[in-house]
Amino acid sequence: MAKHTVAKTGDLADGQMKQVTAGEHKLLLVRTGGEYRALGASCPHHGAPLAEGLCHEGHIVCPWHAARFDATDGSLLDPPALDALPSFPVEIDGDDVVVDLPEEPPETAPAAMASRDDAADDRTFVILGGGAAGLTAAETLRREGFRGRLLMVTREDDPPYDRTDLSKSYLSKRKPYPPGIRRKGSYESHGIELTTGFEVATVDAAAGRLADADGREIAFDRLLMATGGLPRTLDAPGADLDGVVTLRGLADAKDLRRRIAEAERAVVVGASFIGMEVAAGLTQRGLKVTVVAPDAVPFARTFGQAIGDMYRRVHEGKGVAFRLGAKVAAFEGDGKLDSVVLADGTAVPAALAVLGVGVRPATGFLDEAETNDDGSVTVDQHLRVAGDVFAAGDIARFPAPGTGGPMRIEHWRVAQQQGAVAAANMLDRGLAYRRAPFFWTNQYMVITDYAGRAVDPDDVVIEGDLDAHDFLAYYVKEGAVHAVAGCGRSRAVAAALEVLDVEPLPGLDDLRKTIADLAG
Repeated sequence: MAKHTVAKTGDLADGQMKQVTAGEHKLLLVRTGGEYRALGASCPHHGAPLAEGLCHEGHIVCPWHAARFDATDGSLLDPPALDALPSFPVEIDGDDVVVDLPEEPPETAPAAMASRDDAADDRTFVILGGGAAGLTAAETLRREGFRGRLLMVTREDDPPYDRTDLSKSYLSKRKPYPPGIRRKGSYESHGIELTTGFEVATVDAAAGRLADADGREIAFDRLLMATGGLPRTLDAPGADLDGVVTLRGLADAKDLRRRIAEAERAVVVGASFIGMEVAAGLTQRGLKVTVVAPDAVPFARTFGQAIGDMYRRVHEGKGVAFRLGAKVAAFEGDGKLDSVVLADGTAVPAALAVLGVGVRPATGFLDEAETNDDGSVTVDQHLRVAGDVFAAGDIARFPAPGTGGPMRIEHWRVAQQQGAVAAANMLDRGLAYRRAPFFWTNQYMVITDYAGRAVDPDDVVIEGDLDAHDFLAYYVKEGAVHAVAGCGRSRAVAAALEVLDVEPLPGLDDLRKTIADLAG
């Protein structure tokens, strides 16, 4: 251990933080509750400099993806990070703030997890799904002290990975990093039994059993259904041609990367998140890309016309062509795709067509009476379906924070948050899910963050410069702000996220003041 003077006692007011240097190491110095704390400087998720985020009401908000950490000890409060921040001893020597640092300080602080002990707990908890909600739930159960048998079952052949990266850097980079989340062997070390390649066919909640099509059964005392979504396809002639693909899982991404080397032209069907991010990735890999969508502008339902037009211009500046207000009539080719035919008869040459037309809840193993019209499963505020069965992530329809109305969200961070809440309630903690959604998109490093959720807003108030990619957009409905989007304004969006899960939702002037107070 070595002592490093990193600041003076008067450098920070209560609730402030800054990055400091101790020898060759960067630290985050925080003053909270009248005391100084020294924590890791970077978010464990993707390495964001936390000093550029927020310190509010005793917690720290990451500026990139809104992970939250306790300012007093660095413990994790909200994903997408899965690990906590390391914390280092601080002492006051006169008017000096001194940090006691080990020779090789850790970059993260993985939480302590309970080990399996059948004598202490003979129950079996099963998590159906190995995505964001499933992984977070499994780790939460062990962090919260569950010592029974814990199984995570997934239809995929790969252990959990970062799905958000598949349409971004994993696709666009020639030599991407593998998108795995945890090192090999980490699940076994925490007593998490991982079963891959298991496609569930039936769930019998009353009997506490689930089974696949081959009759393999798994018994459970409590079950979390977190099976995610399946990509939608198009009912058009030629949709089964070689070269017409979807992107949902890691196997899809690997296949798409292989096809990139064999194609010069591609059509992307759909102009929402998957479609636009794939278009950016393929363009960065050198393909000539045409985006076909029935919408008048990209992201029409989420961002609105003005921001959608901005992203269209960004893509066009990179060489992407758009056929908006258009529908696909057929895919043509002799065994392999040659062209995509539009409803007006236009044939767009392409050896590759990527369908980004949305996903549907992966709940085919349930009876129709157990699901809603869209295939989702209704849960209460504790994410309980009924009895000993819970659901989280893409398949869950839940009471919306701020309004109480039914909501279903297909976002990574939301699934992680719900996985953690559902896991706590599998242990009878009585925790309600009340977090506002947050997501982000990155296309050619034009990054837009979005907090909250607005359905058919009355008005979109935009402040800033769209063409300079520096703006805030407020989505207003019946006098309240339901969501905020920002480009180049990550601190402001993080500040908005702090209050978009309250009831009632804030008005425009109140939210502007909150953002000014928190983000400056």
